[in-house]
Amino acid sequence: MLSTITIKTTTREEFIDITNEIIKTIKDLKINNGICCIYSPHTTSAITINEGADPSVKKDIVNTLKKLIPYSDEYTHLEGNSDSHIKTTLVGPSTTIIIDNGKPLLGTWQKIFFCEFDGPRTRKIYLKIITG
Repeated sequence: MLSTITIKTTTREEFIDITNEIIKTIKDLKINNGICCIYSPHTTSAITINEGADPSVKKDIVNTLKKLIPYSDEYTHLEGNSDSHIKTTLVGPSTTIIIDNGKPLLGTWQKIFFCEFDGPRTRKIYLKIITG
C-alpha cells in the first residue's frame, strides 16, 4: 500500500512532528502488523526519529546542523542551497518503522519528524506499507 501525506513548512529549517499523521494513516488503512517506510522525495528535506517530549531537542539539532553546515560557505551549487542538500544527505530521506497491533512501534520518547532544510515549501511524504 502506498499513501501520501502533504505538509506545509513555515521556515527555512524546522523539524515537524508527523507521528500523529502516520498513526492516522495506519488506522485509516486498518493495518494491524507490518512495516512502513516513510520517505521524503525531496533533495532538501529528510525524515528522522528522535525525542519528541522536549521541544528543545529539535531546536538543538537544527542549531547544531546550522553550525556544522552553514548556509553560506564556499559552495559551488548555483541555487544557493547546498547546505540544505548536505543536511539532507546526513539525516537521510527515509526511515522504516515496525507496525504492531495497529500502532508504530516507537520508544517512550520517540516521535517521527519531517526535517525541512530549504523552506518554506509544500512537501509530500510517501508511506509504503507492507503488511504481514
